[in-house]
Amino acid sequence: MTATITGPGQGRARALLTARGFEAPGEDTLVMARIDHEEPYWAEKAAQALTADGFTTEITPRLREAIDEEWTWANYPMPWCTRAEIREVSNEAQKIHDDIRHGRLIVHAHADDSGTTVAVGTYRDNGKSVYLHGENHLRQIADTFDSPAQALTAFERLHGDTMRPGPAPVTDTERAATRARASLDTRATEPEPAAQEPEIVPAYAADAGDHDAILDQFLAAHGDWEKWRTWSDDTTHAIHESQTLRIERIHEAHPRETAWTVAAYETPVSDRMWHLTATGTTPAPVLQTLLHHLAEGDGWDTAIGSPVNEKTITAATKPLTDAG
Repeated sequence: MTATITGPGQGRARALLTARGFEAPGEDTLVMARIDHEEPYWAEKAAQALTADGFTTEITPRLREAIDEEWTWANYPMPWCTRAEIREVSNEAQKIHDDIRHGRLIVHAHADDSGTTVAVGTYRDNGKSVYLHGENHLRQIADTFDSPAQALTAFERLHGDTMRPGPAPVTDTERAATRARASLDTRATEPEPAAQEPEIVPAYAADAGDHDAILDQFLAAHGDWEKWRTWSDDTTHAIHESQTLRIERIHEAHPRETAWTVAAYETPVSDRMWHLTATGTTPAPVLQTLLHHLAEGDGWDTAIGSPVNEKTITAATKPLTDAG
């Protein structure tokens, strides 16, 4: 769905359309691409708002036909809803989608719940954590939490078997909406400058690098760690001389599966006190920082007997929360 602005007052018209769900890839052309396919309805609402603000609007015959068409979702899971209620549900799902897309809602993890996608995330502006159920036009906020630690603890309790870090893979509907927006982005067609400055990205967006080389460099630099080969060439263990801190590296793990496990023990023969895992796509700077803290010792000297509860989890994850 596109809108073209002509004549005076373009800045005010663009602001009004943007507030109604359009995005501005160019100077005078805006685009609306929704995951609930309700563009005609919301385009008419935007036109009505423009008219009320004194602008002259023109709706093409094709769009007018789409606006007047009445239809319902096939096999809609909430058949008791009226058309207006369905639009309300899907519009809330659209808001969640936009919040994730624009970085206002950070998704920490997702899981499969009997064929339905569920996820947990936190809003940047107010720190509220939410439990998300469903996808596309059916995604809803099913529960809220006071902190990311509380939300993740509850999420892992419910979906530990299928829990995966980060947002779920994009759906076909989300991908189609992205393509629709990109097709009208005039900036995408502009030629690249002849010389580009190096791009500085946050650590979480950096390249994964060579994980095996990172482990080899770590072991070469720290003589108090020893490399152990298992019966399989697929796995390498690195063990601290105290025998109370161990690293397991799975070399050919799927990118979304666990490739690193770090575990700490009270004694060489006791149960582990804590552990952390990382996937094969973990950026190299993150792994290098982790290994640095393990080598320094200040990252794993857990006080013996200290309780592990929501308060301590919140304190432990605060650097991650602060970093978004």
